[in-house]
Amino acid sequence: MTSFAVDVKDVSKRFRLAHGRYNSIKERVIHAGRGQYEDFWALKHVGLEVKEGETVGILGRNGSGKSTLLKCICGVLQPTTGQVVVRGKLAGLLELGAGFQQDLTGRENIYLNGSLLGMSKKEVDKVFDEIVDFSELEEFIDGPVKFYSSGMYVRLGFAVAVNVDPDILVIDEVLAVGDERFQRKCLDRVKLFQQQGRTILLVTHSPDQVRSICDRAVVLSHGEMVGQGLPGEAVRIFREGLLEEGDTLSVSDEESKPTAPVPLGVGSPDPNHPVRVTYTAHSFPHSTEVPYISTGDSLTIGVGYHASIATDDIVFSIELRDDDDNTFMRTDTSIMGLQFDLPVGPGLVNFLVENIPLLDGAFTYSIGVQTRGGVLYDWREPAGRVEVMNPGKTTGYIYLPVQAYLLPPEPEAIALMAPDELVHLDQPS
Repeated sequence: MTSFAVDVKDVSKRFRLAHGRYNSIKERVIHAGRGQYEDFWALKHVGLEVKEGETVGILGRNGSGKSTLLKCICGVLQPTTGQVVVRGKLAGLLELGAGFQQDLTGRENIYLNGSLLGMSKKEVDKVFDEIVDFSELEEFIDGPVKFYSSGMYVRLGFAVAVNVDPDILVIDEVLAVGDERFQRKCLDRVKLFQQQGRTILLVTHSPDQVRSICDRAVVLSHGEMVGQGLPGEAVRIFREGLLEEGDTLSVSDEESKPTAPVPLGVGSPDPNHPVRVTYTAHSFPHSTEVPYISTGDSLTIGVGYHASIATDDIVFSIELRDDDDNTFMRTDTSIMGLQFDLPVGPGLVNFLVENIPLLDGAFTYSIGVQTRGGVLYDWREPAGRVEVMNPGKTTGYIYLPVQAYLLPPEPEAIALMAPDELVHLDQPS
């Protein structure tokens, strides 16, 4: 039976927020013992058990309690009520520059952080070169960290955390600060830790990271755990919460994904969700005769909508996923250079996908509607499922047009195509 690595037992965390200050002695005497304070519960009865070797993602909007939960797990904060039990050596990367002393050099901070994580000087000596190599800060390692950029902070902090040989790695959103190449490098190290059977807790705002890395995920909202489950289910709950609260997602190539399905409501005008998806449907050649689309055929996906308020510059998005829940394409009408200004009433948008390159298998599609700025109005996931059948003998995942040519057995023709060292293999020395 697999034992747990982290056990969060009914944890709540309270902070006291001060309102106003007494500037005179008279005010302090009058209000003695009755300060203007308000109790703020950042966590409310959160329970979570993480098994050894499991990777668990934590999703939630800003202020939902994600960072507070991780700080309780790492021992930075003590719960007001409840208990946190950790089995194994834990390394936490909680926030940008956490644990760094500004006036010390990068070298000195490596040894300082190592000691805080329970390592002796000899142990840090053994991994020092690996830390510096991973962080790519050889030129700056003897300079004060107060002159480091935010990206350099992240590189050094992550390099220390992953090289102290932890049983449990805790990461709190800092990967979003580094450049794209270093993010890939960090994710590769996280996947290596997974292969080695280590436990990982990851806070991220990227649903794709949760889907591709985590075994399961939990969703926090206003300090409470509102859901947990497989990555796809957790992402759905997270997006539903954003949609209900009228929140905004940042718009980027990877993360500007709308939220989950909501009950249909197309009656009275709704200023928070003026455009709603009413239905989705798809068609393809011979769809009335066979239940599958052939490789190379075109696919039309229709999106019915209803605008309760006339709304300009509406963006419709489409996302295609395979049966393993991996996104293999996402685009939207903004990326296509289109602008849709919708009058009040029903309407239809068609997406045309030409020359489907998939081979045998199935995929699902999701549909969203939002503003160009990323405010979510509606999202259907999945909105439909399509099966693909390859009529040929080519195997694999996608079809690529490949041709082969047999060159004439002439030295001149071979010399034009073959690498120079191969041309002379059969020639006498």
